[in-house]
Amino acid sequence: MALKKTRKDMLISSDGGQNRVAVLEDDSLVEIYIDRKGRKSIAGNIYRGRISNVLPGMSSAFVDISVGKNALLYFQDLLLMEDGSQLKPRKISKVLSKNDTVVVQVTKDPIKGKGARLTTNISIPGRLMVYIPQGNRSGVSRRLPERERERLRRISKEIRPEEGSIIIRTAAQKARKRELVEDLEYCRGQWVRIQKKLENTKHPGVVYTELDLPVRVIRDNLSKDFRKVLVDSEREYSRIVNYLKTAAPDLRDNVERYKSGKPLFTAYRIEEGIEAALRPKVSLPSGGSIVIDEAEALTAIDVNTGSYTGRKSLEDTVLKTNLEAVYGVVRQLRLRDIGGIIVIDFIDMENHDNRVKVLDDLEKELEKDRTKTQIVTLSRLGLVEMTRKNVTEGLADTLGRKCPRCKGRGLIFHD
Repeated sequence: MALKKTRKDMLISSDGGQNRVAVLEDDSLVEIYIDRKGRKSIAGNIYRGRISNVLPGMSSAFVDISVGKNALLYFQDLLLMEDGSQLKPRKISKVLSKNDTVVVQVTKDPIKGKGARLTTNISIPGRLMVYIPQGNRSGVSRRLPERERERLRRISKEIRPEEGSIIIRTAAQKARKRELVEDLEYCRGQWVRIQKKLENTKHPGVVYTELDLPVRVIRDNLSKDFRKVLVDSEREYSRIVNYLKTAAPDLRDNVERYKSGKPLFTAYRIEEGIEAALRPKVSLPSGGSIVIDEAEALTAIDVNTGSYTGRKSLEDTVLKTNLEAVYGVVRQLRLRDIGGIIVIDFIDMENHDNRVKVLDDLEKELEKDRTKTQIVTLSRLGLVEMTRKNVTEGLADTLGRKCPRCKGRGLIFHD
C-alpha cells in the first residue's frame, strides 16, 4: 500500500518589526521561524575575527567578531587554516595565540548568555548544494533514495571544482546537471566576493551576511513537495520571486501574494499554534497528553494516558497512546526547536514488539526533521534518550523572558 503523501504549505508574514515563517504539514504547524527587530540570527554569517583569549584547559578560544559578547571556537571546529592546510598539533595553544586573526563562520546563535559558536571550516549554501571552499570530500544528502543518491554522486564527480568540495542537498532531488552547475557557480561567485571583502577588512567584522529570514527559509526548505507559499508583504513577495527567478524558476508559481483582510497567521490559526507551543502540556487526539519540562541541562518529556481508557486491554491502550505521542513529541521538538539532551518517558510496555514499533515510528517521524538527531535505544522502562542539535534560542526564549518574580522556577513563595 502506497504511503500517504504529506501536504506541505508555507506562510510568510512580515509587519516591519519582525519576519515570521510557518511551515505546515497536513494543515498542522510543525516549524516556526522568527526574526525580531534587534534579535536577528547571525548563524551562517562569516566574520574576520580576532582571538581575544586562548583557553588550553577547555581546548577553545574566545573570538572577537564585533557583535558584542565574544564567540567561542572549539579546537574540533578548527578544522582548516586559511591556506587550507590540515591541522596537526593536538593543542589549541600550539595553533592560536592572542590577537591572531581568523576567518570564522557562525554555526550557532548566542543562546542563554553563551556566545555564538564558530567554525573555521567555511561553507557557502546554495539552494541545491553547499560549497565548501577548503573541503576535500564531497557527498550527497542521506535523506534521498539510494538510486537518486547514486545519480547525483555521478553528477557530483563530473562537476566538482578543482578547489573545494560540494555537498548535494535534499532539494536537488530530480535536479538536472545544468541546474547543479548553475548553483555551484552561484556559490563560487559568493566565495570570490567574500575573499575580496576579506582583503579590505583588517579589523573584526562581518564579511558575509546570510540572506534575510524569508528568502533563507525559501532557499533551505522550498521544494516541489510544497503546495503553496503565501506571503502577506509586497516587499518580501517581490524579493522571494526575484530570488526564485534565478534560483528555481519552476517553483516561482508556487508563491502567491496573500491579500485577504484577515491577518495571514490568524486566518490559518498559526497564532493559536504558537500560543499552544509555549505551554508545557500538549493534548493528544485520544485524550492522552505529553508534558514538556525544559531544564538547563536537558528536556524531559512525559507521556500520559490522561482520560483515554481504551477498549481492548491495558497494553493496547498504552501502545496507542505512545504511538500518538511519537507524532506529538517530534512535532513539538521541531516547533519549539528544542536542542541538547532530550529524555522521553513513554508509558511502560510489556510487549517487546510494541517497544520496537514505537521506536521505529519515532525514527521514521524524525526523518522529517531537518535538524540532526541521535537516538539511544528505548529501554524496558519506556525511556528514550536522544540528542538534537539546535541552532536558535528556541521558541520560548525568542518570544519570552524569565519571570522577574520566580526567576524561571515557576514558583512564587508564600508570604
